[in-house]
Amino acid sequence: MIQPAAAAADSPKPRRYDVVIVGGGLVGASLAVALETSGLSIAVMEPRASRDQPSFDERTVALTYLARQIYTGMGVWAQIAAHQVQPILEIHISDRGHFGMTHLRNTDVGVPALGYVVATRVLGEALHQRLRQSAAIDLFCPAEVERVQPRARDNLLTVCHRQQAVTLQAGLVVLADGGRSNLGAQIGVQARRTRYPQNAILCFVQTDRPHGGRAYERFTGEGPLALLPHCDHRYAVVWSTDRQQTAARMALSDTAFMQALQRAFGARAGNFSRPSARNCYPLHRSKIERPVRGRALSIGNAAHIVHPVAGQGFNLGLRDVAVLAEMLHQAAQQRQDIASPALLERYVARRRRETAMVGGFTDGLIQLFCSPRKSVQFARNIGLAGVELLPPIKRLLLRHTLGLAASPTRLGAGLPLA
Repeated sequence: MIQPAAAAADSPKPRRYDVVIVGGGLVGASLAVALETSGLSIAVMEPRASRDQPSFDERTVALTYLARQIYTGMGVWAQIAAHQVQPILEIHISDRGHFGMTHLRNTDVGVPALGYVVATRVLGEALHQRLRQSAAIDLFCPAEVERVQPRARDNLLTVCHRQQAVTLQAGLVVLADGGRSNLGAQIGVQARRTRYPQNAILCFVQTDRPHGGRAYERFTGEGPLALLPHCDHRYAVVWSTDRQQTAARMALSDTAFMQALQRAFGARAGNFSRPSARNCYPLHRSKIERPVRGRALSIGNAAHIVHPVAGQGFNLGLRDVAVLAEMLHQAAQQRQDIASPALLERYVARRRRETAMVGGFTDGLIQLFCSPRKSVQFARNIGLAGVELLPPIKRLLLRHTLGLAASPTRLGAGLPLA
């Protein structure tokens, strides 16, 4: 791989790339790896070293079966699967204190697993290893993009790389930084953000019985409480808890926290013990009406953030990657302008429907299952029972939540772009 700092420092002219990806987290790194065989010159800007990258810690992500296919097409799934990857074979959904419940199984849609629970650290290491080994990708890390100046045929980027000022030219700038920087606002991309009245408490717990690959999504009066199966009889817990209760629950002793969690969830998964350290994150929804500004495009959490219920967030961003990579690859092979307004608007049009549907679906679930109205409670439990009793409805729900109804792509079919 080229040493980008030295190349930029030795040359009076800005180094030019076809694509500069701002953000080397899971979505940004995935896009770079997906484009590796496209013939495009690619640079990735990441302000934090991999060991400090907030996306690459011991938190887990539930990848859908489609996400596995996408990573298979990229050629990195085998490396991911060599670590502790737990298949989800069944999801049990219930409404605490009410009769409604349903079971979703991998056999309902004929896939080997509904999803795979993976530590984000494992994903990050696999992706960044490919970035470091690739001759087609320059990884600037640590590097902070301080300014993006749109021009008629490209973008001019001012970058601080290892305490040196570097100037780059980019035909296309892709913002995949999760909205953490001010670059979106700088180029005129405005996000509309809605704060949910809950925070998410994350931790691991152990149980006294095997989980058998079963995940749980249990709706409580405060919000959803999810258990994702992990190795050694462990579950990854995502507990959406009222903001007014968060500080008190985070301050509980391990014993008291286990008792509170057990009361909230019940005994269906067994008796909880040995909790890990807890982390807490605010929950919100964010959407950008127009993710394209000139020759710049926002994807992943930089373009849309949804509630973590049903595990749609990162999977939605990965489907952004699959569609965009295929479109850029095709344009490059046909020697077309990869950042033309027509191409970028076609990308937005392809992603608009699914993004809106997933955002509305997750937000609707929260509104529906947090409502205290008796009529709404009755209706949602009838709905859960109906899903359980009507296999065609169950298959339709699964096809959408697993991304199997999404816009077809080569990567989504498990095939490389080239």
